[in-house]
Amino acid sequence: MAVSIAVENPLNDEMRALVADLNAHLLSLTPREFCHHLTVEQMADASTTVFVAREENRIVACGALKRHGDGVGEVKRMYTVPSHQGRGIGGAILSEIEALARREGITRLVLETGNNFAAAAHLYQRAGFWPCGPVLDYAPSPYTSFFEKTLSIGIPA
Repeated sequence: MAVSIAVENPLNDEMRALVADLNAHLLSLTPREFCHHLTVEQMADASTTVFVAREENRIVACGALKRHGDGVGEVKRMYTVPSHQGRGIGGAILSEIEALARREGITRLVLETGNNFAAAAHLYQRAGFWPCGPVLDYAPSPYTSFFEKTLSIGIPA
């Protein structure tokens, strides 16, 4: 089946269920005090754009771009349901996030993720992100990894 990706408002029951699954997965791997979850209400803020992947009208993945000042965008809430992992959906969402960031003149994308999420680290590095030190206002922790990517304006993703 074909998967479609579009910008959606996260304030719906289907998205709440997906985010609950994402949070449960993260909390199975990382202590609560080291998780930096956005709620769907926070994801609906004007500073954030949420991308949703659907197959047969069912949400199977999501990711978001959160804008910060000084040309910095943050990749947030990347998740693909287990039944759809390994199909390139996360990479496609990440490409949409990067394309939007470039269109808006964002020059640097950053993200924070758990240090025990090998699939996530592989996805980000394959997309050109590099490990870095703490970004934004995140504190370093034994459970956290940080990545960044410099974007050149006018050069397509």
